[in-house]
Amino acid sequence: MTKEPADDYLVKLLAEACTVAVVGISPRPNRPSHGVAAYLQSVGYRIFPVNPAIESWNGLKAYGTVSDIPEKVDIVDVFRRPLQVGPVVEDAIAAEAGAVWMQQGIVNEDAAQAARRAGLDVVMDRCMLVEHRRLIAN
Repeated sequence: MTKEPADDYLVKLLAEACTVAVVGISPRPNRPSHGVAAYLQSVGYRIFPVNPAIESWNGLKAYGTVSDIPEKVDIVDVFRRPLQVGPVVEDAIAAEAGAVWMQQGIVNEDAAQAARRAGLDVVMDRCMLVEHRRLIAN
């Protein structure tokens, strides 16, 4: 299992990021992806919803893939099952994203290694909302 990222690593990643692509975002307010994205938006991150099944999220245009986003994103926040993370990471690499953040409960070591080999930062099995509140907001 990959060693947990240190708090200073997470602080730097969260503090330097401006744009977040939320892959697997749901339009349903009761879904974790919706709540996390809404929180991140409320604290100043620019959100790019990524879900090929929707046209928009909270008034923002939704994209089918990270590569479809017309600008570079700092963090790709992943709300997909672990077995579905590989293609998301390949897409993040192709889009030259800065980092891949797999939400709490999501671990895919092969995908993480591929992302690291391509120069992306990687966080697994952590909630971006929880870590932001714990390390930045307080």
